[in-house]
Amino acid sequence: MKVAVLNYTGSVGKTVAASHLLAPRMNSAQIFAVESTNETGADLGLNVDQLRGEHFGRLFRELLTREDAIVDVGASNIEDFLTHMMRYEGAHEEMNYFVLPVINTGKAQRETIKTVAALAELGVDPERVRILFNRVDSSVHDEFPSILAYAAKTGEVQANPQAAIYENEVFELLADQRTTIADVLADQTDYRALLRAAEPDDHFRISQLSNRHALRALAKPVDRQMNAAFTALFS
Repeated sequence: MKVAVLNYTGSVGKTVAASHLLAPRMNSAQIFAVESTNETGADLGLNVDQLRGEHFGRLFRELLTREDAIVDVGASNIEDFLTHMMRYEGAHEEMNYFVLPVINTGKAQRETIKTVAALAELGVDPERVRILFNRVDSSVHDEFPSILAYAAKTGEVQANPQAAIYENEVFELLADQRTTIADVLADQTDYRALLRAAEPDDHFRISQLSNRHALRALAKPVDRQMNAAFTALFS
């Protein structure tokens, strides 16, 4: 499966979606970050091929040879990305899906609708355009009325309310420690035992071990929720 993650607005969680939601469930697919200014999966320790929007030709050739890929398009490069995509007839057909993360601000919802319209103008089948509701506090229906209404009215995008990532401190902790949920869960270290064996006055080590154990405890339920979101996103 090949998935592009994009939105005209920034800070909606594109890199969270690419690194924590998609990559672990897509055969550890290569991430291509079309980005020049903001955080990418490389900042979390992932193997990321970084390029700019005007390098679409190179990206297009790479996609032709791959079964699985994630294209994380930064807001600073989306105009160039879409412009150059238009120059290659049928290029958008190399992507199975276009995933648009959105948060519950008015600006983000308006810019997401603008992104959907741009993809429709390119001729992308609405079935391949999917909304990912991100940083949800409690209710997608209450927090994203504009997106849901637009999807129902136009049919230009699939907006399943179950395709949601809920607000959680774990993502900030992961960014601070430059790691991913997958890596945290793969770590089999017994931090409880190490904490019991630590010298009582070694506060730095105790803090490190406690943080790692707490991060794992947070990551486990979030990973289960991500599984549900991934299934809903592509159902």
